[in-house]
Amino acid sequence: MRFVETRLPGAFAIDLERREDHRGFFARAWCRDEFLAHGLNPDLAQANVGYSHRRGTLRGLHFQTAPHEEAKLVRCTMGSVVDVIVDLRPSSPTYCEWLRIDLSAEARTMVYVPEGVAHGYQTLVDRTELTYQTSRPYAPSHATGVRYDDPAFGIAWPLAVEAISDGDLAWPAYVR
Repeated sequence: MRFVETRLPGAFAIDLERREDHRGFFARAWCRDEFLAHGLNPDLAQANVGYSHRRGTLRGLHFQTAPHEEAKLVRCTMGSVVDVIVDLRPSSPTYCEWLRIDLSAEARTMVYVPEGVAHGYQTLVDRTELTYQTSRPYAPSHATGVRYDDPAFGIAWPLAVEAISDGDLAWPAYVR
């Protein structure tokens, strides 16, 4: 795996190092030792799949509060998305800044989202699927989010929102 640190501390784009031959390729998509060597949380507590029928579907921006903060490793396995992470760590030099990473089944790039960073995505094509692993189990009483269109962040989503949950529309404005 090739780890590329982003401008948000602790967030990485991770590319597969493919070993190719006439059959195709083989690549590691996760390695505890490599995550530890890059200072990333190597704990895996849960694996999730998110499927969206329509282009323009928006999910997020989600995170869990203490003591159930979670790191995520996200990969697009079908279709393509614009993946957005927002730094909500008050002590971070990039507090309230956001970052866009394009993910697709073809590129196979993953994004590592550290604890304290909100995550969301918008599908760019119909029939899109993401898989993601989390370092902590889902804790409903600590699950929260911020609005995708919150002016505190000014995120530039590429498409009109065609589908979004009532829950994601109900997140309150972010207060610094």
